[in-house]
Amino acid sequence: MVSLNKVMLIGNVGSDPEMRFTPSGSPVTSFRIATNRVYSTPDGERKQETDWFTVVAWNKLAEQCNQFLNKGKLVYVEGRLRTRSWDGTDGQKHFRTEVIASRVTFLDRAGTSGGMDDKPEDMESGDDGGELLPFSEPPSKSEY
Repeated sequence: MVSLNKVMLIGNVGSDPEMRFTPSGSPVTSFRIATNRVYSTPDGERKQETDWFTVVAWNKLAEQCNQFLNKGKLVYVEGRLRTRSWDGTDGQKHFRTEVIASRVTFLDRAGTSGGMDDKPEDMESGDDGGELLPFSEPPSKSEY
């Protein structure tokens, strides 16, 4: 049976990337992006809804994201969803769904949020990444 796990997002980087290393020395970078959706209610009122996603990049793509991304940049992220779980210090089971990036494209033009060239910068990962190490502390409830 065929299956597919693919996600494509365009949004703004919400925080500067955080790079760390696995025990074997592989770089892994995580950052958050926000996507916005504008819609009209049945009463005709226009509303905006923001969704937040945690993006994880591995190896060379991790290094490039850490070097070139910063808060506010507009990016296209392509990858797959992965949910992981851990037991917190409070005894509760915690879950987090992340986008494991296979491609990140900078969409900002020169002179906006960091001065990229007129053509978008496209970076691809040549691998799926490995096991993500837990963050130094569990994410806060506001990150869900």
